[in-house]
Amino acid sequence: MKRVYESILNDHFSSNRQMAFLCGPRQVGKTTTARAEKAITYINWDDQADRRAILKGSNAVLDYFNLTGLDASTNRLVFDEIHKYPKWKQFLKGFFDKHENEFKILVTGSARLNVYKRGGDSLMGRYFLYRMHPVSVGEIAHKSYGSSEIRQPKKIHKDIIEQLLEFGGFPEPFLTGSKRFYNKWKRLRTEQFFNEDIRDLTNIANIAQLEILSELLKENVGQLVNYSNLSNEIQVAVNTVKTWIETLESLYYCFRVRPFFQNIPKALRKQPKVYLWDWSHISDPGSRAENFIASHLLKAVHMWTDTGFGEYDLFFLRDKMKREVDFLVSCNKRPWFIVEVKLKESKLLTPSLNYFKNLLQIDHAFQIHFDGPFIEKNCFETKKAVKVPAETFLSQLV
Repeated sequence: MKRVYESILNDHFSSNRQMAFLCGPRQVGKTTTARAEKAITYINWDDQADRRAILKGSNAVLDYFNLTGLDASTNRLVFDEIHKYPKWKQFLKGFFDKHENEFKILVTGSARLNVYKRGGDSLMGRYFLYRMHPVSVGEIAHKSYGSSEIRQPKKIHKDIIEQLLEFGGFPEPFLTGSKRFYNKWKRLRTEQFFNEDIRDLTNIANIAQLEILSELLKENVGQLVNYSNLSNEIQVAVNTVKTWIETLESLYYCFRVRPFFQNIPKALRKQPKVYLWDWSHISDPGSRAENFIASHLLKAVHMWTDTGFGEYDLFFLRDKMKREVDFLVSCNKRPWFIVEVKLKESKLLTPSLNYFKNLLQIDHAFQIHFDGPFIEKNCFETKKAVKVPAETFLSQLV
């Protein structure tokens, strides 16, 4: 399956001198996307021979891979999983400063390359970051990103959303569409995550307790995080719980959505909600549907930000009167649109939707439902709070 990130990387290298960092969860398709170009040199830290060359320095890399004299206008150099090297930032800085005019350098990894605290020198100004997400409705509908954030609605096959909900958006299980394959894939990926990624990239020794925490987060998707309750459940300190959630977030197991509180009387300010990168792990249909929308919105705000449309972020709304809306998307720190998620279409709009829309003077307010047919109408053309089928709304994102 051709991913939208291929065109994003091609656009990047056609107009930028900087390295491209492509990061995202394990098995989301980074390596496949990185190797889609024909003229590449692929260097993998997990390969022992490649690792020995990297450890010897940039000249050894040039010699080992016969890189001298290549056509700089076309050749792409890919460093995969190099963040596992403790001095990876120092290596890349030196390599880029010396050879930036000779190669188009792509760096991929399953840890957050922009925040992972290893290495020494800063790479500021030497790279642009692109965050890779699972397959989404918008990516299936359009297969490329456009000249603006929002696209026209486009109908996809009626079974696609059900298949995404059941198997998740990671390419292999989604494309295979087999429950037995999915079960085996999920088990193996979970084992690799805790027994390899956590072990190799963190100092956490209590893996069993961390796994319990991950299960508790799974059971409480979309609810306010109570660190004290989690602390009591797994018998570790509150600060340890916070650190472990940050670690799970940095390795793309989960992501936090924080409350938006500017100009909201008695707004909730501190407690976030947690969602999973792989929504298929969630058994409750309502929670899975909410996580599904959260993941699509996170992908949208990341891609819009990474490709230069502006600064976008994802929040939720809640005040002490328990008025709540599931999601708010901001553009350049200004509220842009809000989203309430319903598994089934209801006759009336949630009162909180209009309350917060009017309070914050938000352009658009949507109540998304999963049981309605596709409507070929741009929901972003109206300024009223409206009910919208999930298929219509999601096809307009990325």
